Amino acid sequence: MCRKVRKPLVIKIGGAILEKQDALTDLLKIIASLKGQAVVLVHGGGCVVDDMLSQAGFTTEKKHGLRVTPQAQMPLIAGALAGSVNKAIVATAVSLHMQAVGLSLLDGDMVSCKLSEKGLGMVGEPDAQNSKLLDTLLSANFLPIISSIGSLASGELVNVNADDAAVAICQLLNAELLLLTDVNGVKDARGEYIASLSKTQANTLIEQGVIAGGMTAKVNAALHAASQLRRSIAVASWQSPEQIINLIKGDAIGTRIQPH
Repeated sequence: MCRKVRKPLVIKIGGAILEKQDALTDLLKIIASLKGQAVVLVHGGGCVVDDMLSQAGFTTEKKHGLRVTPQAQMPLIAGALAGSVNKAIVATAVSLHMQAVGLSLLDGDMVSCKLSEKGLGMVGEPDAQNSKLLDTLLSANFLPIISSIGSLASGELVNVNADDAAVAICQLLNAELLLLTDVNGVKDARGEYIASLSKTQANTLIEQGVIAGGMTAKVNAALHAASQLRRSIAVASWQSPEQIINLIKGDAIGTRIQPH
């Protein structure tokens, strides 16, 4: 039996776990077992978006690992993330007898967005606004499952980076953040997992080529999240969802990314 903690736990998922039904089910079963622990799931779904865009004849463009979202693609992207991906996750949770509800960042004025200035098209930069909806749902033991679709003050829909979306929800709830990836943390030059990682250490490992490829983007996103939240955050693997129980107990899991 896990002890109850005061802070809600925000778990960000995306990528491969959304393509593996068994992995998603295992994760949700662990969440269902966390009695007395408020949990919010925030998800992306780039792989699904890429498939839907390709089927519609669109090409996918990225700048520095970030998706460019032309206005013409926004209806498909919103439909994929807030529609098919979100409802598939909710349906899996409901099949496990969980009280799940699917949301987007704009519901209940939870998160407002302004247009990104990075030349990415209809991509929003999120800002935490109103926690009333989530407070109400969590107090009634619902599992909110939130897609990374937001809206501008004008009412236009925008695509939001899922890591940034999770950070905004954490700020809204003063929550702990767990970023689930396909690896169990960050490795050092000896190939061993690092328990705690600072920005200085991370930059050194990136310069040395120890942290490379997709892990570079993950680490940079995690460092940004830790800085925004002003607390360390955990990066761990969705392939070992039972680690979440250890996190709730206060044990170290994966790699702790430290704020700077």
